[in-house]
Amino acid sequence: MLAALLAGWFATLLPQVLAGSPVLLTWEWAPPLGISLGFMLDGLSMIMALLISGIGALIFLYATGYMGDHPQFGRFVLFLFLFMLSMLGLVLARDLITLFVFWELTSVTSYLLIGFNHENPQARRNALQAMLVTGAGGLALLAGFILIGTAAGSYDLAQILAGDGLQGHALYGPILVLVLLGAFTKSAQFPFHFWLPNAMAAPTPVSAYLHSATMVKAGVYLLARLHPALGDTAAWTATLTTAGLITAVLASILALRQTDLKTALAYTTLMALGTITLFLAGGSPYALTAAISFLIVHSLYKAALFMVVGAIDHGTGTRDADLLGGLRRAMPLTALAALLAGASMAGLPPMIGWIGKELLYVGAETLNPSWLLTAGVLLANALMFAVAGVVALRPFVGAPGQTPHKPHEAGWQMLTGPLLLGALGLVFGIGAGLVQPLITVAVTGSLAQERAAGLHLWAGVNLPFFLSLATFALGTLIYLGRARLRAAIAALLDRLPQFDPGWDRFLDGFRAFAAWQARSIQTGRLTDYLVVSFVSLALILLASFVLRSPAVGFDLSAPLLLWMVAGICVAGAVLALNPHSRIANVAGIGTVGISVALIFIIYGAPDVATTQLMVETLSAVLFGIAMLRLPGIVERRSRSRQIGHAVIAGAVGLSLTLVVLAITAHPLDRHITQFFEESSYVLAHGLNIVNVILVDFRAFDTFGELTVVLLAALGAYAVLKRRTKGARK
Repeated sequence: MLAALLAGWFATLLPQVLAGSPVLLTWEWAPPLGISLGFMLDGLSMIMALLISGIGALIFLYATGYMGDHPQFGRFVLFLFLFMLSMLGLVLARDLITLFVFWELTSVTSYLLIGFNHENPQARRNALQAMLVTGAGGLALLAGFILIGTAAGSYDLAQILAGDGLQGHALYGPILVLVLLGAFTKSAQFPFHFWLPNAMAAPTPVSAYLHSATMVKAGVYLLARLHPALGDTAAWTATLTTAGLITAVLASILALRQTDLKTALAYTTLMALGTITLFLAGGSPYALTAAISFLIVHSLYKAALFMVVGAIDHGTGTRDADLLGGLRRAMPLTALAALLAGASMAGLPPMIGWIGKELLYVGAETLNPSWLLTAGVLLANALMFAVAGVVALRPFVGAPGQTPHKPHEAGWQMLTGPLLLGALGLVFGIGAGLVQPLITVAVTGSLAQERAAGLHLWAGVNLPFFLSLATFALGTLIYLGRARLRAAIAALLDRLPQFDPGWDRFLDGFRAFAAWQARSIQTGRLTDYLVVSFVSLALILLASFVLRSPAVGFDLSAPLLLWMVAGICVAGAVLALNPHSRIANVAGIGTVGISVALIFIIYGAPDVATTQLMVETLSAVLFGIAMLRLPGIVERRSRSRQIGHAVIAGAVGLSLTLVVLAITAHPLDRHITQFFEESSYVLAHGLNIVNVILVDFRAFDTFGELTVVLLAALGAYAVLKRRTKGARK
């Protein structure tokens, strides 16, 4: 119901969007960072929002009939609703950081949905695979968004897209690589295509939603959204053309090999995503109109066909194409929905799929090299024609198959969605003018083209028409010879590298590397951790000092009192080096701390000095108590290790000394000090600046420090108490 209400609300905003006036909403989120919670509803986001909410409403209805009696149905609906809201937030986001937040939320919610049947190890494995692949791409995308914000001076998409683009910026190369990594992993473009068919472990309502209008469309949506800012370059065109063409053709071949109807549809989704990516590589109105039109075409027929396959599985107990046949008598309404959606998938007139296919051929003529890309699109479309026959025709014709149980028609909840979507494919095919205005606004407004290509059911006898006839002829031959082709494809693919098993090997290798790294780093010896920490500190400070080469000033003039304090400090440091007495070490460290407190007193900071003295006193007492419970010192360190530790200590001391000298060689920057001096009484009504800083300006920081001290004290008390009880026993 909520999804339907959302679809209706978006429909009420259609007149404003079609008039060329995007709906913009913005709330300040992190103003100092230039980040806002902004939403933008224009032609492109309106198409996606209507598909997400409209198909989503039908998916929710379908799910009640498909798995309404599932004991965890409430949890399923919650996950699905969160998934829908995440996808809506993604396509409506106006700010790049907002877009990224919803981008990652789609990965998280899809993980929950794909792994919904968590008792199944394969479902858990496939959910994790989808999460890791898309999550890794999301991290790359975040880096790309940060670079876009740096290059454009804003994270506001409306402002970025209204500019001159980023094609000439010095950061364009890394931006393009990072954005494409995010988009390709999300929309499963080659070589990241392997995770999408495995997402079939999800319940069928999830598959229908994920493959038609939601997560996998996020990548191509992002490419379309950023086309004006990143497109029309040689790198953009070459990368999208190569990835899109390989994905479309390879996925079509793999789809023909499948006998499981759901898996076959999954591979056809890859074909559609590859085709959309291929046409987004272009910069002509025909290519971009073809991409947006095919996005709509695919969403309508793919959601319907997935729901049809779910109805077949629900009504017969199997999805195996070799076991199905003659279902039109037992399942006439399902057969009708399959016929309508399958005809659109095959590109037959008068369906909108026919118009979409014609536009693909028109757009292919504007790509380069046109002959190669046209041939690739022709082969992919012919294979899709054959797969449409396998999915939408073969189960319903011929002799009845040997199904696990007697076929029966699905309920009205499961039939409403596929019948309505199939009918829309027919209505939009006959009345292409119904969708033409929205596609035109998306192409001219969102994609910044001067015009959009027209959608015509009959465009005359031309090259696209003859290519369509060739598609039908070749597709028919492929369908009739599919058994032999499957065997040939299987034999060929068995000789090629397998991406999905390679993923398992990659994870095994990564786990082995992580285990080796943990064994190497986590030695269990405190001295090793201290050596690594102090060596890293010394190297970073010395490297920074060498690279920046700051001026260093020496001024040894000081009052006698300070020299006396310095002498006490040095004496304490020497005492702390005593290797035979821990009490001497503690006393030496405490002497150094007290010397620092004396310096605070000399320079007029008695409150800070008091704090320092209290800390040193408490530390000495606690250390002293702990020392009583430790065994005696056993000299085990070799001479070379002692020398090494001395070198490290000297390096840290030298680096810190150089940094302090470099800092004191320059005039003190007092703008922070001045702020506190001017604001402590006015804003916080306090006369003690240090107290005001700790209690007001840095209240949360102080609270965190107190929490850490309290937890440490509780931990120390628990350890000492446990040891005392153990000693009594």
